Amino acid sequence: MAVLSVQGQDLVVDLVGLDKFWTLKSKLTIPLAHVRGATVDPGILDEPKGIRAPGTHLPGVITAGTFRQDGEKVFWAVHDAQKAVVVELTGDERFTRLVIEVDDPRAAVALVERATGR
Repeated sequence: MAVLSVQGQDLVVDLVGLDKFWTLKSKLTIPLAHVRGATVDPGILDEPKGIRAPGTHLPGVITAGTFRQDGEKVFWAVHDAQKAVVVELTGDERFTRLVIEVDDPRAAVALVERATGR
């Protein structure tokens, strides 16, 4: 699970619990200027993930870490597809997208929309 917050001009993704271990990260900080938007997308787990580099993927259990596919680098931290939020980023970031599980997906999307003015 992840917790989203806005700190100054940054979107901060804090990973909690064992997700820090599975993703090999504890926090991601993304300038708001590099955030294109966010959507609730429970179907995203059915899409191909690509190659883990590094990461963990146990279908139906967890998808976590960095995955590469078709020239894109996507960060995943999801157990429950119903709580998945996709944050789209600009080409200025090391990731193309963040696919993260949050406690309240609609509130997370609203936070991103308010912070980016989109």
